[in-house]
Amino acid sequence: MSATGILSVVVVILGLGVLSQLLADRFQIPSVLFLIASGIIVGPEGLGLVGLSAFGGPDPLSAIVGLSVAIIIFEGAFHLKLSKLRQTPRETFRLVTVGAAVVLLGTAVTVHFALGASWPLAFLISALLIATGPTVIAPILDVVPVRDRVGAALETEGIINDVTAALLAIAVFEIVLTGNTSPAFLVEAFFSRLGIGVLVGALAAGVLWYALTNLNFSASNAVRHSRLVILVGALATYVIAQTLASEAGIAATAVAGLLLGNADLPYEEEIESFKGDITLIVLSFVFISLASLLSFDDLLTLGLGGVAVVAAVILVIRPVAVLLSTHGQRFTFNERVFMSAVGPRGIIPASVATLFALELQATNPAAATTLVGTVFLVILSTVVLQGGFARHIAEALNILPMRVIIVGAGRVGQGLAKRLEDRGENVILIDADQSQVEVARNEGFTVHHGDGTDTGVLRAAGAENAKIVAAATEDDDANLLVAQLGKSEFGVDSVISRVNNARNAAAFEDLGVRAIAADDSIAQSMDNAIERPALSEWMTELGRSGDVQEIEVTADALIGKTIADLDQELPDGVLVALVSRDGNSELPKPEHTLEHGDHLTLLGRRDAVHEALDQCHPDLHS
Repeated sequence: MSATGILSVVVVILGLGVLSQLLADRFQIPSVLFLIASGIIVGPEGLGLVGLSAFGGPDPLSAIVGLSVAIIIFEGAFHLKLSKLRQTPRETFRLVTVGAAVVLLGTAVTVHFALGASWPLAFLISALLIATGPTVIAPILDVVPVRDRVGAALETEGIINDVTAALLAIAVFEIVLTGNTSPAFLVEAFFSRLGIGVLVGALAAGVLWYALTNLNFSASNAVRHSRLVILVGALATYVIAQTLASEAGIAATAVAGLLLGNADLPYEEEIESFKGDITLIVLSFVFISLASLLSFDDLLTLGLGGVAVVAAVILVIRPVAVLLSTHGQRFTFNERVFMSAVGPRGIIPASVATLFALELQATNPAAATTLVGTVFLVILSTVVLQGGFARHIAEALNILPMRVIIVGAGRVGQGLAKRLEDRGENVILIDADQSQVEVARNEGFTVHHGDGTDTGVLRAAGAENAKIVAAATEDDDANLLVAQLGKSEFGVDSVISRVNNARNAAAFEDLGVRAIAADDSIAQSMDNAIERPALSEWMTELGRSGDVQEIEVTADALIGKTIADLDQELPDGVLVALVSRDGNSELPKPEHTLEHGDHLTLLGRRDAVHEALDQCHPDLHS
């Protein structure tokens, strides 16, 4: 192909990549779905604009894909903070060990019996399908705002399993090529590449960290130079490791990215933003390029056996792996079901399977067809069914919580966080005191270490998507600044603040912030205990086992019904305590007829109140 032809192909692919990203934002669907569709449209099965010859053959394509995957893996690992790992340490460890083993064995057995593949080929396919990957998980989490700990577990699983899948697949591929089925050979092939990758990645991270923290870049170009050093360093890390051992580059870039992402680099935000843009371009190019090589004949030759593999992977193997790995108190059952239902495969299985197939084509074309067909069929199916319907699945399971940010992880902050988490909300605590952060994490809370009065810290904690910001520190000046940032910088719907000195309450109220004075709250509680002991005792017991919630009525089935009708439909153990309309509240009367937008205050057992909330406002968690 001429130089002009190659440039035209590149422009078409990048243009479709940008269009795919725009469509993903518009329809709130992961971009991977549009990228694969674009590749099929311009490939031989569609318009025929892009094919293997457009890249100059398999070897140039292999090099392009390898460098692109290096950038994608580095960027994903760079974003993986150790604080995320600490949110779900046991469950994440089980996902990448027990879960990966279940997927490996379950998929291999299914492929062997459903497709009649040899055991080495079956294990090669199953090794590749371990990987979920950040390239398909991150776009899903962008449009499905699950609790931080759920997202952290899925992201971490994707990044680690990308590396595991690539290295394991390379080791198994050696068996397919050589016929050597010795376990010692497999172990040596896997761990030698892993060891080389870890060593090269750690050394590269050290060199890059030293360069960025000790070299005197000119002030006007320091940010640009830092970004370029990181980009070139990531590529060099991959190439050096690949030179020492094939596919060790993936492990090396993952290790380098993880270490540098947690090393407090200068201009870290600018580097992350730059790498994110580069990754979007590279991701678009690789997905569209690989999808353009897809042959429908390869998929059709699998027949019902291919359908059986897809069904087993989605409906049996993935759920078993996740449910076994996430047992305990960290996740709700519905969150575990969601994690089971969201395991799309991405760039690692697509790219590595394509490269393997190109190498196998000359010696074992049947194996090459089975490999590519099975891997791409699972990718297409999981991306469409699990990626495309991820938000619908989350809404059906009712796991989309309200994001609440609490600045101050002391007794007050933790007490508020516990109450909100008991209601199923997504609560993120922020505190600058590392010891307090560790205490809160040990109690099971999601905590960000940093100064809550810093805009960057609030943004990193998700303030742009928060519905409530609560300032709960012992410093009124800090609380006032947090409240001001929540209102003016992030436009949060509801900002509430602890006021330690009642004389400062007016300053908060002038900002439109709900101020809770600690002294007044204590005095009121003590007054209740003295003058209204029965009420005080009842409210204390209510705080332990009951709940009081105010909810807007949006359920069409309830509009036009009376309070008497509603009492018959609400679960046992819950009462309507107040009815509010247009800002006016009154005690409920049996004949009061509900209108759209009425607010009901519900009181009773915690589980009964939560069930009633869903009846009154079905889209509460969307």
